[in-house]
Amino acid sequence: MSEIAEFVRHRASMVTPRVVERVLSELPLLKAEFTQIDAPEYPHLVDQLEFLADVVEDFFDGELVDLPYTTAAAATFALIYAHQLIDLIPDSAKDGRADDSAVVRAVMTLHEKPLAEAAEKLGINWNAIADRP
Repeated sequence: MSEIAEFVRHRASMVTPRVVERVLSELPLLKAEFTQIDAPEYPHLVDQLEFLADVVEDFFDGELVDLPYTTAAAATFALIYAHQLIDLIPDSAKDGRADDSAVVRAVMTLHEKPLAEAAEKLGINWNAIADRP
């Protein structure tokens, strides 16, 4: 996980306000795209992506004012990564969502405390989306 975590940290540090603007403008389409993901081997991926999309939207709308910017940037990066057509593992491959899931899980692990607090504010069961018993 440390290599993925470092990858996520590095790429999230490159999320600029312009990148955020682009993602926010595409958020409705991204949310619709994420609902179409068919990855039974990663049963929480869609819920996790939808949660991160809500976090990004609410943070930049000023509703999650206590969320660190680094967390919002990491969530933004996870959305971008899951959407991009060129992945480390092509989505069309047998286990094509493994890299998307790894990036999302790294974001959720690296930013567990602020994301768990955001989930509570949004009325979302953190344990259910974080794949915790």
